Amino acid sequence: MDPLDLARLQFGATTVYHFIFVPLTIGLAPLVAIMQTIWVVTGNERWLRLTKFFGKLLLINFAIGVATGIVQEFQFGMNWSEYSRFVGDVFGAPLAMEALAAFFVESTFLGLWIFGWDKLPKKIHLATIWAVALSTNLSAFFILAANSWMQHPVGAVWNEATGRAEMNDIGAVLTNSTLWAAFPHTITAAFLTAGTFVAGIAAWWMVRLVRAGQVDKARDVYRPAVVLGVVVMFLAGVGVALSGDQQAKLMFQQQPMKMSSAEALCETVDGASFSLLAIGDLSNSCEGVNHIIEIPGLTSFLASGDWSAPLPGVQDLQKQYEEKYGFTDDAGNPISYQPNLAITYWSFRLMIGFGLGSAALAVFAFWVTRRGRVSGSPWIGRLAIVALATPFLASSFGWVFTEMGRQPWVVAPNPSGVDGVWLLTQHGVSTVVSAGTVATSLIAFTLLYGVLAVFWYRLMHRYTIEGVADSERDHSPDNPDNHIDPDAAERPLSFAY
Repeated sequence: MDPLDLARLQFGATTVYHFIFVPLTIGLAPLVAIMQTIWVVTGNERWLRLTKFFGKLLLINFAIGVATGIVQEFQFGMNWSEYSRFVGDVFGAPLAMEALAAFFVESTFLGLWIFGWDKLPKKIHLATIWAVALSTNLSAFFILAANSWMQHPVGAVWNEATGRAEMNDIGAVLTNSTLWAAFPHTITAAFLTAGTFVAGIAAWWMVRLVRAGQVDKARDVYRPAVVLGVVVMFLAGVGVALSGDQQAKLMFQQQPMKMSSAEALCETVDGASFSLLAIGDLSNSCEGVNHIIEIPGLTSFLASGDWSAPLPGVQDLQKQYEEKYGFTDDAGNPISYQPNLAITYWSFRLMIGFGLGSAALAVFAFWVTRRGRVSGSPWIGRLAIVALATPFLASSFGWVFTEMGRQPWVVAPNPSGVDGVWLLTQHGVSTVVSAGTVATSLIAFTLLYGVLAVFWYRLMHRYTIEGVADSERDHSPDNPDNHIDPDAAERPLSFAY
C-alpha cells in the first residue's frame, strides 16, 4: 500500500472511531439538562437521581471523545499537509471558532457543573449544564461548517500565484446551503442516539426491576426516563427523515455522482427506482449490476421531489467530468470520478436500516409504558440492549457514505462556480511522509484506541449496571436544610461523582 492508501485508511479509521462518541455527547448533554431542569422546577428527587446517573455516563463519553478528537487535528498537518496548505486559509477559520467560541465554553462550564453541586445555587448550577448543552451543539455547527465547505466550497477564491484557496467571505462559509442541510440532520441524529441511549438503559432496568418484584421503583424512577427517551426518539426521528430528505435533494444538485452512486445507478433513467438489494459487479466497471426488490421512482423522488424525474447514471457523469476537469493518471488515461459503488450503495442502506432499530424500540417502549404501565417482558429488555448500538452504527455508516461518496475529491467542485477551488484526494496527501511512517502510526493508533475502547466499555458498563442511586440529597447552598460551613470557601472543589 502506498502512503495515500494508508493515510486514507488511518483518517477513516480514526474519524469513524471518534464519531462513535460524538452524537451521544451532542444529544445527551441537552437531555441531562432537561432532567435537571425538571428537578429544579418540580423538586422531585427522582429527576435529580436520573440527572446524576446519566450525567456520569455523559462525562465518561465526553472524556474519550475529547481524547480521540485531538488526533484529527494532527493528521491535517502531517499525513494531509498538502491538503492543509491548499485549504488552510478557509478551513482553519471555523475550526478556530469551534475551539474559541464553543469548546472552551463547553469545557469551562462542564467543570463548573461537575464541581459546583455544593457551591453554586441551584439555578446558577442549572445554567452551567445548559451552557454545556448549547456550546456542544455550537461546536458541531462549526465542525460541520468546515466539512460542508469541503463538500461545497463557497466564500473563497483560487489564488493562482500561491496555489491556494483563500477565503473572501466568512459569511458565505457560515451560511453555506450544504451546512444548513447537514447541521439539522446531524443534530437530530444525535438526539435520536441520545434518546435511544436513555430509553434503552431505562427500559432494561425497568424490566429487570419488574421481574425482581420491585414494581414501584421501576414505575417511579425508570418509567419516566423511558417516556422521555421515547418522546425524544419520536421527535428526532421525524427530524432525521425531513432533514435527510432535504439533504438528498441538495446532494442531487451539488454532487450528482454521489446520489447516483447511492443507488449504484449505472445508466441515466427516468423515474429511478430505489432497490433494497443489488447483485453483480459493484466496482467502477458497473458491469452486470442488477437491482432486486425495487420501489419504483423513489430515488428520483429523493433526489428531486418528482417520482419520474431523470437521474443521470455514473457512467454518463464520468464522461461529463472527464470533459470538464480533464485529470489523467500517470499513463495519460482519464481518472475515475466514480466512488466505490459497493461502499456507497451499502453504507446508504445500512444507515437507513440501522436507524430502524431506534424506531422499533420507540414503538414497543411506548406501547408497554402507556397509561402508567411498566413491563417485565424479557423481549423488551433484549430489544433495549440491541437497539442501543443501532443509532451509533447508523451515524457511522452515514459518515462513511458522506465522505466516501465524495471521492475522488477531498474538496469537491462547486457546480455553480468558485473556479479552481477543488482538490483531488491524491493531491492532498503529504509528499514527504513515508508509507512506513503512516503504517507505524496506524498500528500505534489501532492499539491505543483498542485499549481506550476497553476502558470506555468497562466504565460505561460498570456505572450502567450500578443503576440510579436509591437517594440523592440536594447539596446546593440555597437548600435551607443544608448547614452553611463558614470554612466552605477555603475548601478545594470536590469531584461530585
